[in-house]
Amino acid sequence: MNAEADVNGASAAFAEAMAEALDIREHETGAHSKRVACHTLVLAHRFTADTEQLRQIYWGALLHDIGKIGIADAILLKQGTLNEDEWLEMRTHPEKGYRIVAQIPGMEEAAEIILSHEERFDGGGYPRGLKGEQLSLGTRLFAVIDTLDAMTSDRSYRKALSFDQARAEIVSMSGTQFDPVAVQAFLAEETTLREMVASKCMQPNDPDISRESKLLIHTVSQI
Repeated sequence: MNAEADVNGASAAFAEAMAEALDIREHETGAHSKRVACHTLVLAHRFTADTEQLRQIYWGALLHDIGKIGIADAILLKQGTLNEDEWLEMRTHPEKGYRIVAQIPGMEEAAEIILSHEERFDGGGYPRGLKGEQLSLGTRLFAVIDTLDAMTSDRSYRKALSFDQARAEIVSMSGTQFDPVAVQAFLAEETTLREMVASKCMQPNDPDISRESKLLIHTVSQI
């Protein structure tokens, strides 16, 4: 194994460990970070076959919320609605995450996804109010997947919604919250994503998953 492979392997292991640490701290037992990372790759494969770009998109999606490590438990784990001051503090997590990951050699593009993951296609997000193609491809693809996973996962205040309900919401927000190109990619990969959502992405030996989905999940393990 050469030096570059050693560095990539160490960076990947560190990224996986950080994501797992955050999921544990947030009491997220369903591996949210891993799911959104592998699901985002499904869309990314429609636009690029470049291994390094796919790696950056995967890491950016995996570590999107890592800045929440710097948010106090009283805010991060609060069950009720955040007050104004708490909300302002919560909104600092993209910058906090960026400062963490930008220090890791070879994760510059991933760090940009982390900084931008709360932006919207129409410019209504934060922290910089970026819009359209000011947002990286990975950021625009991730936005769709993050909403898909949030809606199809159980939350303390509601049960998981169906894939069809999530699909309808995503389509309705095309051109506002989401890039229409990313939404079209989501619709084109609907069959695969349905299977991966049902399996929670992490069960490649499940007999109910198609061969195509198994290959995509295998690709995740090689990033």
